[in-house]
Amino acid sequence: MPTRAVDYLVQAVAALDVHHVFGVDGANIEDLYDAVFDTDCDVTGVVAKHEFSAATMADGYARSTAGLGVVVATSGGGSMNLVAGLAESFASRVPVLALVGQAPTVLEGKGAFQDTSGLAGTFDAARLYEPISYYCARVNSAAELPAHLARAVLATRRGGPAVLLLPKDVQQADMGEIEPFRVPATAGTADAAGADPVRAALWTARSTGKVVIIAGDQVARDDARAGLQRLATALEASVGVAPDAKDVYDHDLPGFCGVAGSMGHAELVDAVRGAALCVLVGTRLPVTARTGLDEALAHVPVVSVGSEEPYLPALHFTSTDLATTLAVLAAPEEGPADVGTDGEPPRRTKQLTPLSVPETEGPGLRYRDIVETLNGAIEPGTDVFADAGNTGAAVVHHLRLPRDGRFVVALGMGGMGYAFGAGIGSAFARRELPGGGERRTFVVAGDGAFFMHGMEIHTAIEYALPITFVVCNNNAHAMCITREQLYYGDRYSFNRFQPTDIGAGVAAMFPELPAYSPRSIEELADALRLCLDNSGPSFVCIDCDPDEIPPFVPFLSVPRRHP
Repeated sequence: MPTRAVDYLVQAVAALDVHHVFGVDGANIEDLYDAVFDTDCDVTGVVAKHEFSAATMADGYARSTAGLGVVVATSGGGSMNLVAGLAESFASRVPVLALVGQAPTVLEGKGAFQDTSGLAGTFDAARLYEPISYYCARVNSAAELPAHLARAVLATRRGGPAVLLLPKDVQQADMGEIEPFRVPATAGTADAAGADPVRAALWTARSTGKVVIIAGDQVARDDARAGLQRLATALEASVGVAPDAKDVYDHDLPGFCGVAGSMGHAELVDAVRGAALCVLVGTRLPVTARTGLDEALAHVPVVSVGSEEPYLPALHFTSTDLATTLAVLAAPEEGPADVGTDGEPPRRTKQLTPLSVPETEGPGLRYRDIVETLNGAIEPGTDVFADAGNTGAAVVHHLRLPRDGRFVVALGMGGMGYAFGAGIGSAFARRELPGGGERRTFVVAGDGAFFMHGMEIHTAIEYALPITFVVCNNNAHAMCITREQLYYGDRYSFNRFQPTDIGAGVAAMFPELPAYSPRSIEELADALRLCLDNSGPSFVCIDCDPDEIPPFVPFLSVPRRHP
């Protein structure tokens, strides 16, 4: 039967094993939602409350499936709202396909509402998206769509967004009898011969001294956790993780040295200082992951394996398939070795040394106590999405993620409110997995992030998703307050809010939502148990001190500037 362009797109999404598309409806994208309604394919259209959150839903969906996320938006302001979310996916190398509606081609440059064609002095959406995508194209006819879509999908496999701008009349166009979309075939980069210099360096270092591995979130994206453990076992290496990669290595293994960088642990710094070689796996080691390590790394040879070269000098091997590459590297030069991980490995018994933070006498609960209480409640297989900021720093530093969980913190762009949408997208993805419907997601964020995009809890309620939202409310942009105090003499604050009772407000807005406002650690533990007993969404708001300094190395190593 004849196929409209939007029907072709929905069928393609299904062929790519994507079962949810996230967006906000509008006149120039409504035909795509119409196609989703009519399709026999297993594709559900989810309407978010804001396009930024729709983009982060697609981002979280992609991170938890190690596949592709799809976001759709209408023209004009709707398309502009995608930018921050897609920029996060670009910076964090997350594959997201954005399908963005445009005014009809016959009205471009003729005063159409929300015209972003670039004609007749209008804004050019293509020029906006090009710097934050690996492929961006305006589809000017239905005949062009298959080729553009194939190129866009291939581009996302580099790890990042691709954008197709779709005029409304092109979406509606009849494509006639057309061959179904074929998923482009690609092979990961994992040439064994090309990895020889890195492998030689690894095994030479193993024979002469200690090897330290710092692993990044590409390990999770490439589903290479088992390969990382095999490599660490073969090299008898110590292992640390980048702040956004807490889920790539079992924290209870004896060789684990904690988190790297600005929210990191002293054990990893000490391990790097005494190493014969530092191995970066799936991380470029940006400043957030490198803070406190520069001096140690300056005296240690560095090798790197991952999709991109690191930010510091290193012998690098480019791999977009870490699972295969790590298997190659784990074999010594003289031949394959038995480095299997069968059986139960020994457990780590000594706890990592937490960063020492100044005492505070302000109101509410303390970050470490909150996260330690979360540690006691979170079950194996739980996913945790954290927002950047003081709350995020505490979660990165103190959280002990149990086995088989996913941990995500948006450090690419650090957009506040990211975790709400991303956690929702991930929960949809987990629901698709066999037996994954009851897998719980925790979203942990501050009140600043909540005020930006926290109303996405409405979407979680609509779909009865198993998500517990934990908001640390200090009535402030607290990280900015800390900066005012440390760097600007504490002479003023632009960043303290009018106090609010977020928990009571959410409870009033959503009477069916279990919502709690615990005032003590005991009440928090009880509230979390009640949340876990509830199959759908739940909400916890905890009052905190806006003047508490989080476990964040740059804040702990600078003398306070006085007025």
